[in-house]
Amino acid sequence: MKRLLKYLKENKWIYGFGVLAMGFGIFMDMFNPIITGRIIDEVIVAGDKEAFKHLSMLLIAITIGRALMGYAKEMFFDFGSVRMITSLRQEIFDHIQSLSYSFFDSKNTGELMTRIKEDADKIWHATSFGVMLVLESFITLVIATILMIRISLSLSIIAFITLPILAYLAIKLERSIGETYERISEQNAEMNSTAQENIAGVRLVKAFAREKYEINKFLKKNQGYYDLNFKQAKIWSIFYPRIEFISNILPVLVIAFGGSLVIGERLTIGTLVMFSGYTQMVMWPMRNIGWLSNVIAEAIASSKRIDTVFACESDIVNNPNALKQGDIKGRVEFKHVGLDLNGRKVLDDVSFSVEPNTTLAIMGATGSGKSSIINLLTRFYDTSSGQVLIDGVNVKDYELRNLRSHISVVMQEVFLFSDTIEENILFGAKNTRQEDILTKSSVSAQAHEFIERMDESYSTIIGERGIGLSGGQKQRISIARALAKDAEILVFDDSTSALDMETELRIQKEIKQLTNRTKIIVAHRISAVKEADEILVLEEGKIVERGTHHELLKLQGRYHDTFMEQYEGEVAYAN
Repeated sequence: MKRLLKYLKENKWIYGFGVLAMGFGIFMDMFNPIITGRIIDEVIVAGDKEAFKHLSMLLIAITIGRALMGYAKEMFFDFGSVRMITSLRQEIFDHIQSLSYSFFDSKNTGELMTRIKEDADKIWHATSFGVMLVLESFITLVIATILMIRISLSLSIIAFITLPILAYLAIKLERSIGETYERISEQNAEMNSTAQENIAGVRLVKAFAREKYEINKFLKKNQGYYDLNFKQAKIWSIFYPRIEFISNILPVLVIAFGGSLVIGERLTIGTLVMFSGYTQMVMWPMRNIGWLSNVIAEAIASSKRIDTVFACESDIVNNPNALKQGDIKGRVEFKHVGLDLNGRKVLDDVSFSVEPNTTLAIMGATGSGKSSIINLLTRFYDTSSGQVLIDGVNVKDYELRNLRSHISVVMQEVFLFSDTIEENILFGAKNTRQEDILTKSSVSAQAHEFIERMDESYSTIIGERGIGLSGGQKQRISIARALAKDAEILVFDDSTSALDMETELRIQKEIKQLTNRTKIIVAHRISAVKEADEILVLEEGKIVERGTHHELLKLQGRYHDTFMEQYEGEVAYAN
């Protein structure tokens, strides 16, 4: 809630003008019962036709003025709430972007989307309509109450008997609705995640004929969402009719007791009508209590959910004196590095170095810790022990943006944005979007030829996550993107697994010709690593073998066994 108050404070002048317009509108509203009462007493009862002309003109003027103030009120409140929610949504997105890999390891996309969209919308609804109606209801209630007491204290006492009952019901409703809505929000996030995963993986679902299973899984989430909403509806059905009953009995009491005062000539008919008009003004806030309680309760619950995201902090932070700029040569060194994740030792006492303009290859079975080395180099995670150095400087002493600007990574899991091929390739390019950078990187990645065959060449818009492209085409675009960045350290994390041997060989030749680059290749295939200056073989987070292709073959160890499995003993390939 402190964050919401901060945004309200930032937009105080906008909301202030809205409140001012609201005040003028309410002030005009207060004259309506007075004029109506005078028309009854002075025109209808006394027959003063001249008074009718003036009172009618005054009523029309008030109606026009009220409409103008109502427009201004809506405009200022809507403008203020739009500014506020835009800032809040941007802050949520910025904060999520600042969080480290470990946060996303435990969160799903659907949950975060719910925080950014649905919860933010609930707060928007409350800060525009909700806040406006709360203020308007309160001001109207106070002024109308004062005027009612001035007209008739006895009638006012009768009218106000119902208010404590309505307040009690409203508080009970707010508490019940707030608890239920928080559970609805959680269930909605789970349902969104299930739907998002299913739609993203629809091809896999169809390939394994799992449509019925996925439908039943979504049905369970949807049923849970239905049950919670039905529970919310039951709460409304219990409390709201009672609120309506108490609100509707008030005019009956006023007419009954007010009529007796008129008969006894202690009150005029016009004054009773005037009092009834103010009674309606008091009833209006009371009738809105249930709806306003629901809106406010939803906003508070949403604000709490958003606060849980803001409460998460990044594990990876910049040191106060971090290096923000400067050229690097690209010497990489791991010194007795260890990494523990979720209570499991991923890397154990790993040490190696890579000189500029040389190539290091890393092999090992799945789960041996290959990608973890890349994650430490780019500082997606921090070491549990030991140091990772670039040009003799600990990566923790580099400013994160500076560090990652010197490293270009081809991810193991290729991700392409739903945008043009050009935008995807130039995503991380340091230089301006020059045609030669785009073409050169695409040619080196063996992507230029198939891109040129597309209907709109580099301007072709590819589908979400690269849908419409083959696995090999996506990998080649990903490699082109890494090359276009022109970084001093190039990292290829199993980036040619979907390519045929011939295409892979051509890409390797292109990469080998790159000068002044430190290259690190993570792969499963011998063909991808055999030309490296040094090859590391990992097993259970430890380096068990190291050397060149020929040296490792002579060891007759794990590398040799992998070679024999992949090439079925073609000894000629080893020479």
